Amino acid sequence: MKVEAPHGPVRERLGDLGAESLGPVHQRDTYYDHPSRDFAETDEALRLRRESAPDDASGDDVPDADPDVDHATGTTATLTYKGPLVDGDSKTREEVESVVADPDATDAVLRAVGFEPAAVVEKERDRYEVDGYLVSLDSVAGLGAFVEVEVKGEVDAVDALREGAFDLCRRLGLDPDASIQTSYLGLLLDADE
Repeated sequence: MKVEAPHGPVRERLGDLGAESLGPVHQRDTYYDHPSRDFAETDEALRLRRESAPDDASGDDVPDADPDVDHATGTTATLTYKGPLVDGDSKTREEVESVVADPDATDAVLRAVGFEPAAVVEKERDRYEVDGYLVSLDSVAGLGAFVEVEVKGEVDAVDALREGAFDLCRRLGLDPDASIQTSYLGLLLDADE
């Protein structure tokens, strides 16, 4: 679930709920167009995410034992396929994700086989865990402040997980009926039109 909302009151309620801070990150998401089908029509996406600690390109705080981190920059990267929505009342969809060791090489491979970058979404994300849900306070360049509530699970558990997300939103002072189904990419593309 995603709701446009100021972060201050939500952060206070997260504290009241005993949420565990997972820390802030900077995310740069590059979305790609498929060479032979229109992802906008099929409601799919292919994303290469570069994630790093905000204002810290040194990687000094990253444990040397983590093989998924570029220790020169402190950056991790993942390639994600997002399938069409499975549930109309939430942003539930199939996601297939893999850590990539070299995001520049991954970008080059994608381009070589016909995928072209469509857009870039940049955000500062402050993450919390509460009751098994991930709550992200997002400041998205060109869009503003949003709160996302997310959980991973099986398709047959969608109804219960969605209701849990709605309940958590209410406890955070957010209205689940105000949830936005459009991705940040879609919102940015709509703003450009």
